[in-house]
Amino acid sequence: MRIANHDGRAVLVLHGTDPDGAKGADIATASEGRFGPDPQSLYGVWDDFTAWATSALPTLAADAVLDRSSSGSPAPRPPQVVAIGLNYADHAAEAGMEVPTDLPPIFTKYQSAITGGFGEIDIHGDTDWEVEVVAVMSRTAHRISEDEAWSYVAGLAVGQDLSDRALQFAVQPAQFSFGKSWPRFAPIGPWLTTIDELRADGLDPDDLALGCAIDGESVQDGRTSKLIFSIPATIAKLSEVITLMPGDVIFTGTPDGVGLGMSPQRFLRSGETLRTWVEGLGALEHTFR
Repeated sequence: MRIANHDGRAVLVLHGTDPDGAKGADIATASEGRFGPDPQSLYGVWDDFTAWATSALPTLAADAVLDRSSSGSPAPRPPQVVAIGLNYADHAAEAGMEVPTDLPPIFTKYQSAITGGFGEIDIHGDTDWEVEVVAVMSRTAHRISEDEAWSYVAGLAVGQDLSDRALQFAVQPAQFSFGKSWPRFAPIGPWLTTIDELRADGLDPDDLALGCAIDGESVQDGRTSKLIFSIPATIAKLSEVITLMPGDVIFTGTPDGVGLGMSPQRFLRSGETLRTWVEGLGALEHTFR
């Protein structure tokens, strides 16, 4: 199933794969108030919600038509936002940093940076792009195994880890969290896609293509099978220390092709449009000013 945030209300997407014109059922209305309308509230009752949704799907009627102007993050207020750095070897190389072995660099993007999959974003400093797969947790997880990890994930979404490189590297050690948390510097969308939905579509959640383009020019093009720490391995590593909670968001790392690694370096400019996509999950689109 796919779950969208449409104007702040949780919607089960029934028809269409384009955020403009896809049709869905308002979850609070369809469940007669049992679930929703707040998308974030679903993760705390995920097992009950998915059991209801699975049984209700055959009879649900579309009562909402989606449009990108009303699209929000499917996890708008996560209890925790965890981000993983240098999780692709080629990205570590372009950044001039060592490839992590036992543990990847871990930081946060503050909740106030989260936004939806479309719209305008203000440039701050040297604004760089980083396409990422975002995992949203469905269950409390502490000290779980890699083999268990997928069962703790509600679903995946497209993420963009925008970064003000000037602020990030203004001091040493670098201010990863601070430099990546301007307003709207954490777009997530266009909706949440569950793992079983991906598999039903013939896709492997451990091997998804992802990339982004500026005004149609491709700048990143990778596959999640090249992650140093796979999504399940990342979740297991995090859970060794952190108690992950339902609704937590995890930015899982970006492949090579960021502006910081170009020669000369290249950052987003006013008027440019960034399209960010992940196979099976959809695409985001933002214009900068």
